[in-house]
Amino acid sequence: MSSNSSSPMIVTASIYALLVLIWAATPLAIVWSVAEVHPMWVLIIRYFGASLIALALLKIMRDPLPFDAVSMKSYLAGSLNLIGAQLFIYLAANYLTSGLMALIFGLSPLIAGLIGHVILKTHKLVWLQWLGMAVAVSGLTFVFADSAESNVNPWGVVLMVISMISYISSIFWVKQINAPLKPMSQATGSLIVSALGSLALIPFIWQHFPTQIPSTNAIIGFVFTMILSSIVAMLCYFWLIRRLAASTVSLSNVMTPVIALVLGATLNNEHISSNAFIGIVIVMFGIVMYFWKEWREQYFSKS
Repeated sequence: MSSNSSSPMIVTASIYALLVLIWAATPLAIVWSVAEVHPMWVLIIRYFGASLIALALLKIMRDPLPFDAVSMKSYLAGSLNLIGAQLFIYLAANYLTSGLMALIFGLSPLIAGLIGHVILKTHKLVWLQWLGMAVAVSGLTFVFADSAESNVNPWGVVLMVISMISYISSIFWVKQINAPLKPMSQATGSLIVSALGSLALIPFIWQHFPTQIPSTNAIIGFVFTMILSSIVAMLCYFWLIRRLAASTVSLSNVMTPVIALVLGATLNNEHISSNAFIGIVIVMFGIVMYFWKEWREQYFSKS
């Protein structure tokens, strides 16, 4: 293989690895950032900071930011993922470890498939995908079997489920609108709508306004989510979606929770009980079963 042909592969692999690492580290960054500052204040400052960075990048890239009716509707749909899904993730951070947050959110493609099959009728699930869902859900029961030891709070689980529904609804809504927007324009518009929407939270959290500089870990978590999670990961994702098959990008749903659990255990002393470990393995196996048909068609049908 020539260096000319291998170079794009190395770049793609590096960007893919960066995206997986950012997604895996984001739950821990959220847990750190809300440890000393009210979650909603962290969210508000994150979105305003990310909006300014996105606007600067948009100007550098010379991409437009249209404000016609269709574009505005698409920005609103995209903000359901940001101010909607992220709001509940930040609230869940007070109840769950970062590893378990990543594990539960890793089930979002399965929920999206279920919604697409049952409600939207956009695609049909095969028996192996149904079985994969059942296996993944059974794995979660192991994770939740010993709540005290595994640091699993039912409220945290409920908040993560609401977050997943918001995230999936945003994806379907943006696709349904199908606005002729560039990825950076879509992301910037959605960030601005989310930042402005988050202002509605201020009257309810004003008394929790941060009055002192938080710890180093909290600052690292805050900066990580504002720059890497909000901007860099978004650019990596859209870059990869244009160049790789959806099945390849979906592999991240298997890798991300595992890496997140390792990061939580090593950097935040998060304990994983024996029941939780068994459940995690079963959940991962269920996710692999769910995606197996897509992966087989992509990688093995050509051989």
